[in-house]
Amino acid sequence: MAELATIARPYADALFKAATAGAGMDLASTAAWVDELAAIAANPQLRQLADNPKVTADQVFAVVTGVARLAQSDTAKNFLRTVIDNGRLNALPEVAVQFRALVNRRNGSSDAVVYSAFPMDAAALAEVGSALEKRFDRKLNLSVQQDNSLIGGIRVVVGDEVLDTSVKARLEQMKAALIA
Repeated sequence: MAELATIARPYADALFKAATAGAGMDLASTAAWVDELAAIAANPQLRQLADNPKVTADQVFAVVTGVARLAQSDTAKNFLRTVIDNGRLNALPEVAVQFRALVNRRNGSSDAVVYSAFPMDAAALAEVGSALEKRFDRKLNLSVQQDNSLIGGIRVVVGDEVLDTSVKARLEQMKAALIA
């Protein structure tokens, strides 16, 4: 959705500039409340409410701030008010993605999702994380998602790069080799 990306970019840039300009904002806490607002804005029921012509911007703002736990600072509320008043609530998830990308670029890191067939404990994740940081040659912000279809092993997605060492991928490679 290039259109949402285009709409979201100025909001993400402005928020990033405000957070790095020494306005008493911390990038990590700002990213946390932006992610929270994005998750709330992505809710289909909230979207339906916001799209209702009988519901005012003040009512949508009250619902979102009533649900939000992290976004209680004046900066967060002002940002949310601006997004809602401009009719851009649907772009908020993309704003969060772009803001996170700006923060990662500044920190020299990337977000990585590790898909595992089984739950991973903290020690295993730390071990995998250090190996992946060497492999991708950058600091990674890891998150884990369980995917039973992998059978075993892991699949790692870092931006547009994928490292797939799962049993499922190896079986598919064997199948392709046998068919060819």
